[in-house]
Amino acid sequence: MSIGKNIKMLREERKMTQENVADKIGVSFQAVSSWERDEYKPDIDKLISLAELFDVSVSALVEEKTTVFETHDSIYNWEHMKTFVKTAARYEGLSQTLKALDFAVEAHKGQTRKKSEVPYIYHPLTLACHALALNIVDDDIISACLLHDVVEDCGKTVEELPVGEEVRELVRLLTHGKTNPDNRKEVMDAYFEALSQNPKAALIKCIDRCDNLTSMARALSREKIYRMIRETEEYFPRLLKLVKSTLEYSNAAWLLQYQIRSMLEIYKRLM
Repeated sequence: MSIGKNIKMLREERKMTQENVADKIGVSFQAVSSWERDEYKPDIDKLISLAELFDVSVSALVEEKTTVFETHDSIYNWEHMKTFVKTAARYEGLSQTLKALDFAVEAHKGQTRKKSEVPYIYHPLTLACHALALNIVDDDIISACLLHDVVEDCGKTVEELPVGEEVRELVRLLTHGKTNPDNRKEVMDAYFEALSQNPKAALIKCIDRCDNLTSMARALSREKIYRMIRETEEYFPRLLKLVKSTLEYSNAAWLLQYQIRSMLEIYKRLM
């Protein structure tokens, strides 16, 4: 598509009028209209302003798009994943996992993943399935995968969790306080320092980051994607090193490092 068609498509996707766009970037609506009709092309400073307004790269505005790909918010059906986890837990005798599964489904009821209609429980179920696919059959780890967000996002307390103290400690470690631009570095430093002392917590956090890198692109602004790239590169090598040095997780560490690094390289090239 032409620059004009790209501008129109992005404007309409965001349910903005030509007047809205014009007001935001300091031009007349006639200018926006002429761009969309491909009568004129925006100057470079206006292209940058448009990219910031639409939260896309400049290349997304200027490149001709000959193919439009269908995208999907989810890959698997969450109810099928729930059945898989429950079946595995029963077969392997993971009693805490069975309790954690029901608790997490109820706690996250009504919540959805950012900017989608996907039930939020899809995320913890993905972590649990990911761990099982890595042949990690550990009741504490699978339970903590399922419960890792219920304290931070659902208003639950660690004491309410229907699991033993080791799982509760994992959930404590995986839960961080609210952040703002002023305190984020301090909070994240302390958070990842604690995670880096516990191999199981480090493993779960790496699986969590794999899923977020894969599934959160649609929900994050460019600024937050940049932040995610920076924080992943700063904090996760230490977690991966700990996971790799733990014999029973060393094979999983290779796959986790591959996925995290691959996703970072994709993000960097597309940004």
